[in-house]
Amino acid sequence: MDKLTVVVKLGTSTLTGGTRSLERARMVEIVRQCILAREAGHRVIVVTSGAVAAGREYLGWPELPGTAAAKQMLASVGQSRLIQLWEQLFGIYGAHIGQMLLTRADLEDKERFLNARDMLQALLDYGIVPGINENDAVAASEIKVGDNDNLSALAAVLAQADLLLLLTDQEGLYTSDPRSDPNARLIPEIVNIDDSVRRLAGGSVTGLGTGGMSTKIQAAEVATRAGVRVVIASGRRPELIGRLLAGESVGTAFTPSQSPLESRKLWLFGAPPAGELTIDAGAAKALLSRGSSLLPKGITGVRGEFPRGAVVRLVAPDGHDLAHGVTRYNSEALAVIARRHSNEISALLGYEHGPVAVHRDDLILLGV
Repeated sequence: MDKLTVVVKLGTSTLTGGTRSLERARMVEIVRQCILAREAGHRVIVVTSGAVAAGREYLGWPELPGTAAAKQMLASVGQSRLIQLWEQLFGIYGAHIGQMLLTRADLEDKERFLNARDMLQALLDYGIVPGINENDAVAASEIKVGDNDNLSALAAVLAQADLLLLLTDQEGLYTSDPRSDPNARLIPEIVNIDDSVRRLAGGSVTGLGTGGMSTKIQAAEVATRAGVRVVIASGRRPELIGRLLAGESVGTAFTPSQSPLESRKLWLFGAPPAGELTIDAGAAKALLSRGSSLLPKGITGVRGEFPRGAVVRLVAPDGHDLAHGVTRYNSEALAVIARRHSNEISALLGYEHGPVAVHRDDLILLGV
């Protein structure tokens, strides 16, 4: 059996079993499965939700306003409780866990992305189980990843993992909502994530977490593009991790890209875009068929405020995301030079950073 790097994402509903409290028996069973995987030679990373739930439990489920500050207070109280609990449970088996609290700001900047990657690899190299969560206690909306499904996908990109396991309260992705349609069928394998797959995803129904099936599909898109196999499965399944590592078909699996991103571009794909550039049909065709750079002439619209060097979406005329790329100009400059020829840049701006808006070496195409 190949030795794999596995990211196990645990949602709040999985950790609580749908109750108000963290379910210790379920958590220790997950830990036991992780330990068995490690003993078989695999490297395991845990992305854990549950800080807010742990805070509510520790404080006796207080009545609080639905403000960001109240949630951050619960996360602040609960995060230390949560990591202590994981330390205790892994400690039963003599394993150590190291905490990593991340925000989007740690992932959208190349240097910070690479620093986080090196830290994660150091934990794995020393046999320590990384325990990753979003830093909810301090993260403002502008720097939040927003949910741990997408955070786990970015962790898989950081770790250059082989498998991302999204444990949830559902068996996987169905042809329709199994809660209301008795004829709904589990989809065992998805090779290509397209709009028909995205439409199958619903929202969170437990009210305990921030993720639903739609965020898991988003996470699968990120991870599979980086060459990571993704499986959505029920956290209640016995011996689930071992069965998957043994090659058994469980839940819904997403096939990784046959041409994963070059390692030098992994940080770029993991970086949440800071804005959007809408491009015309000619520019879209040039990117897809000729591997061209994006010239200012092909830009029809600029959305968001972002600096030079930011990662932005390149949006096709029909509205779908065509690519992500690092822009050579800030948003204000791009708005000025959009639809203009490259030889006009210097006269329009009074300076120039070259003839292209996004160079082909600094972009990745999506879904192709």
